[in-house]
Amino acid sequence: MSRVERFGLSAALTMPFDGALAIDLPRAIDHAQSCLRRGCSSVTLFGTTGEGSSIGAGERQTVIREFITAGIAPSQIVVGIMANSHVDAANEARFALDAGCLGILLAPPSYFKNVSDNGLFDWYSAAFKAIGADVRGIILYNLPSVTAVEISVDLVTRLREAFPGAIAGVKDSSGNWGYTEKMLTRHNDLAILIGDERSLAAGVRLGGQGAISGLANLYPERLLRMIDEGRDDEEVVAAVNELVKYPVIPAVKAMVAHHRGEDGWRRTRGPLEALPDGDCKHLTMVFDRLFVAAAA
Repeated sequence: MSRVERFGLSAALTMPFDGALAIDLPRAIDHAQSCLRRGCSSVTLFGTTGEGSSIGAGERQTVIREFITAGIAPSQIVVGIMANSHVDAANEARFALDAGCLGILLAPPSYFKNVSDNGLFDWYSAAFKAIGADVRGIILYNLPSVTAVEISVDLVTRLREAFPGAIAGVKDSSGNWGYTEKMLTRHNDLAILIGDERSLAAGVRLGGQGAISGLANLYPERLLRMIDEGRDDEEVVAAVNELVKYPVIPAVKAMVAHHRGEDGWRRTRGPLEALPDGDCKHLTMVFDRLFVAAAA
């Protein structure tokens, strides 16, 4: 992925499981192909929405291989990595890059708390060196609500200076608009991706290149209009406001189950739990009112 290219919209793919909680590959592939047909430029595997921290290294390799075998181009696949060991992160990244994948969504290590920028710089440096001299396509993942770690604007600058060409972008899921503005100002030649769909249009107006979005599992067409036109979408904002009232990952899976008419999509791996029936019913009613009734 070149820094001069527009990133566009990547579906933060939710991952289906069968009754034994194994990855349901046929269903996952079909859903990914649907997202791509509907306008997504790529799909992101094993991110937060995709329960990446609950999926093993061997499973990840199998999923990547099977997606490519099914005809999904490696250039349409971003691979999320959430590892505390820089060795594990590098091994997973090396496999994805060797397969030709578009990029790596790389979260910071999150087990140890209150770490400094210097410590994070050391971790990322060790990971990049272990990946190799051709390290590329790294999208730094700023998600402090989950990792308790912020990827500072200054850290991005240091990493870019130390590893020219390695960093392709930053996914900002902080929900902190002041941080987003600083990142867009200081690093406007990178693909700055807006994680909170409620701020997507505003981010695009300031130079943001798109999004890796959980809502793209459901309404990619609406998000693409926001990216292409830089115009807010009141229904999208209302939908996100409703989603965040619940555990977000089970809620997204519940809506995918509703849209696809396949209740199995509601399954999650522990420690997450499927959204209760009553909450599913309420959320479905709200989403249908926002999107189905509005389209009628």
